[in-house]
Amino acid sequence: MARLPSLAPTPSTTTPLPTTRNDLKMRVLVLCPHFAPDVAPTGEVMTAIAGALTDRGHELHIVTALPWYRTHSLEPGWGGRLSRTESTDWGTITRLHPFPTDKSNIPARALAFGGFTALATLTALFKRVRPEVVLVMSPPLPLGFAGWLVGLFRRIPFVFNIQDVFPDVLIELGVLTNPRLIKASQMMERFLYRRSDAVTVLSEDLRDNLANKLRGSGPERVRVIPNFVDTDRVKPLDRENSYRAEFGLGGKTVVLYAGNVGYSQSLDLVVEAARRHIDDDNLAFVINGGGSALADLKASASGLTNLRFVDMQPRERLPEVLAAADIHLVPLKAGLARSSVPSKLYSILAAARPVLASVDQGTEVATTIERAGAGRSVPPEDADAFCLALDEMLASRSELVAMGESGRAFVEDWVSPAAVGEAYEKLFFELAGR
Repeated sequence: MARLPSLAPTPSTTTPLPTTRNDLKMRVLVLCPHFAPDVAPTGEVMTAIAGALTDRGHELHIVTALPWYRTHSLEPGWGGRLSRTESTDWGTITRLHPFPTDKSNIPARALAFGGFTALATLTALFKRVRPEVVLVMSPPLPLGFAGWLVGLFRRIPFVFNIQDVFPDVLIELGVLTNPRLIKASQMMERFLYRRSDAVTVLSEDLRDNLANKLRGSGPERVRVIPNFVDTDRVKPLDRENSYRAEFGLGGKTVVLYAGNVGYSQSLDLVVEAARRHIDDDNLAFVINGGGSALADLKASASGLTNLRFVDMQPRERLPEVLAAADIHLVPLKAGLARSSVPSKLYSILAAARPVLASVDQGTEVATTIERAGAGRSVPPEDADAFCLALDEMLASRSELVAMGESGRAFVEDWVSPAAVGEAYEKLFFELAGR
């Protein structure tokens, strides 16, 4: 992968791109809410895609937010300006103020997304470069308006990359309940899908979801470019590492959830499992991450000495965090697995660790675990089924090891970041008529 900018908040020199034929080089404008060094999962995804495209010799111009995801406030060293642009050997990165807000304050968050979208639209429209295609990542859904307007104004294809299907996620969570707002959000969603030249999704589940919404209006524009994992970066490592030592986990069996602590995750299952195993001194539960539901979750876990809360770790520590667990958890609330595919699933498998998922059956997460032979999945928000499956997995150390090895073997044949970059390249060439 081509070297992306350093994590410092100042422009840096990057590794020159590999030599490529000029007739295959495209200028790609990318609009996304997060990008390295921001630690958001979608930022990790877009950074990897960008690296794969620059490896193939393409010129990229990124319009994104200043880093803010970790604490929902601007990272130190990035404040004081609405935007800043840095040049790289493969293009430019323009970072804009994201107007960060508390994730639980939905009206404020909507206004923040609107402000960021407006700023991104103006920035993209008046960039001096002449892109040949615009790639936009959602969420946030309104960012699609920026891609549509840029495509219209520049007369270039607009590709809409959907990581999570909104407003479906908010409706399933019960966050969006006003019928008028639901109808308006769904109208916005279909408007943007219909004005894109292609909509890319991560799985067949999501493709079916969007194709149904576009029935009679070009459902064939929905393309599956699947999840990927960098098996060179994430690989099996020794479970007894500095992460375990730092948080007092040495020698214990560790059941770990690592990721966003929000309203999409049924992390009350982890609290209940810890409560049922309170007398097992050899078993430790860990919730690693932060988010809007953290304070309530800590309150519900009061007195549970076998459940530890660990702050979100730096990006470069991910392989170590993954290796520290004996079992990883992927708990999603009912209905969400049909609208979202957690990218961490593939990293867990690459680390050769088994998975216990609480998700809707028949969805991408459940079927992937089954095909990989890498763990168990149970229906969502069912504490008894979750705890029973956990007990069955804990009963055999050798079976856990075998599940982990099976998962690693599965993802070694999975799509790589390079293959995903090639898939986007082919799509761009197709839409541009080259």
